[in-house]
Amino acid sequence: MAKLLTCRGMELYYDRVHALKGVTLDINEGETVALIGANGAGKSSILRAITGLRRIQSGEIHYQDRRIDHCKPDEIVKMGIAMVPEGRRVFPYMSVRDNLLMGAFTRTDRKSVAMSLEMVLSRFPRLKERYSQSAGTMSGGEQQMLVIGRALMAKPRLLLLDEPSLGIAPKLVQDIARSIVAINRDEKVSVLLVEQNSRMALRISQRAYALTTGRIALAGQSAEMLNDERVKHLYLGGEIQ
Repeated sequence: MAKLLTCRGMELYYDRVHALKGVTLDINEGETVALIGANGAGKSSILRAITGLRRIQSGEIHYQDRRIDHCKPDEIVKMGIAMVPEGRRVFPYMSVRDNLLMGAFTRTDRKSVAMSLEMVLSRFPRLKERYSQSAGTMSGGEQQMLVIGRALMAKPRLLLLDEPSLGIAPKLVQDIARSIVAINRDEKVSVLLVEQNSRMALRISQRAYALTTGRIALAGQSAEMLNDERVKHLYLGGEIQ
């Protein structure tokens, strides 16, 4: 399986806070990889480093064999990496349609953009129902669908998801989990999924990395990690079966 993204020895500081301590990970073409761990473990910092929102102090990030850790965020989007940030950051006074089209701002082929829009609306029927509605009036789960759809409008090869289940009703969490699986399978988009809902993340991914205070503590096949006693104790102990 071909490597899509390779991160080697990433070191990242926020002033004096050492957020990432020699983090190394890989994502292969066509797979979903989960990052699990407690708040402050460094999961979101990895996403910010990959997207160029934070510069690593040392280490390297390669995407499709090109080094990208010195690239600007907009250049990285154009290469095919899109991120859905934590917190459902919609444009509240804009319609669903206009929010989605904002995701295609780097694209110039109108026919291809129209095809992507149709794909997103078929993937998330609720967005089609609320096409002309202001995004700020939608429920949290619907807004999460919208920001995932907006990221897909960039036509990424790699989709980074930061806590997509956070603050979402349980039924919609299941819908979003199924959507992530379908996006990976049907659209051939690789996914890096950051989740505190570790059980859900492990169930819908092929491989996973578990972080503890800025370091990779465990890594392996997701199915095996679900049954690993260390993972159960450290990451799954408080979750509903």
